Amino acid sequence: MIALILGGVVVLGLGAVGVFAATLNKKVEDAGYSNYTTYSPTFTLPTTTDAPATTSSAPRASASRTPSAPATPAGPKAVYALADHPFLKPGFGANKLSGCALPAMDYSPAGQDRFLRAALPCIESMWKPALNAANLPYQPVELHVITETAQYPCGTVRPDQTARYCQGGIYWTANAYAAERNPSNPNHPGKYLGQLAHEYGHHIQWLTGMLKASDRAQYDAGGWDTPKGLDLNRRMELQATCFGGMSLAPLSHGAIPIEVIRVALTDAGSRGDYDIYPTKDHGTPQNNATWVDRGYKSNKASDCNTWAADPGAVS
Repeated sequence: MIALILGGVVVLGLGAVGVFAATLNKKVEDAGYSNYTTYSPTFTLPTTTDAPATTSSAPRASASRTPSAPATPAGPKAVYALADHPFLKPGFGANKLSGCALPAMDYSPAGQDRFLRAALPCIESMWKPALNAANLPYQPVELHVITETAQYPCGTVRPDQTARYCQGGIYWTANAYAAERNPSNPNHPGKYLGQLAHEYGHHIQWLTGMLKASDRAQYDAGGWDTPKGLDLNRRMELQATCFGGMSLAPLSHGAIPIEVIRVALTDAGSRGDYDIYPTKDHGTPQNNATWVDRGYKSNKASDCNTWAADPGAVS
């Protein structure tokens, strides 16, 4: 489905740099979004290979002929741009919902699966109209609940790691979230909804083409772990946080209890690069809080343009 929608295979398709793909792929597996991870480079992204438009003409029977049929219209295509991406122009936001039926939260892997799968159609229905309006491709995200070490398109995922996004799929490590125990981050449905909203923010980046553009820019900078590469990674992660806030905004108008939204926002603002972490690739907790609040309060994709933000706002 991913290849059909976005028109390509899931490889790092950068033309002449293809010979480096095997090495780069090892460096671009995502380690998720959490203040408990210290290694979180960007993602492997799909290329778009567009099939040429075709025309069909009726055979010439006489001096007059049947006009050629118009070319098959091309479908929406991702745009590989960052600060000047058309989706970041004014006018695009997540649609409001009148309701979203979520089951009572059960923190077992099966319970998390039920909760997240109930929430995803609500999130999808909020974002699909915006992508359609921007003439960008759309496809539902795939949810994979991970309970044991497994291979996935971006490498290896362990159940003790945090969720990660890769090539149209969210890989949700249920045990890692259920095991989080500290006074500032208790188990609560809002934590799970907020994390899901962040990972879906990466899906929006993937569909629009911003994720691939970021990947290319990191490659050009010498890798995700260079100073410029880390700056790009923080901008990418903080934008996903901002898009996550946008996902929460429509849900706050009576669709789900406001307490769930409040906890989701608080949780997002408690994650990021704490001082004890050597790799600064997600942005400080303070900046995560700023960007999730910005997305939540404005519900405008143009307000989530982290690519154009001052360095201090994405530190």
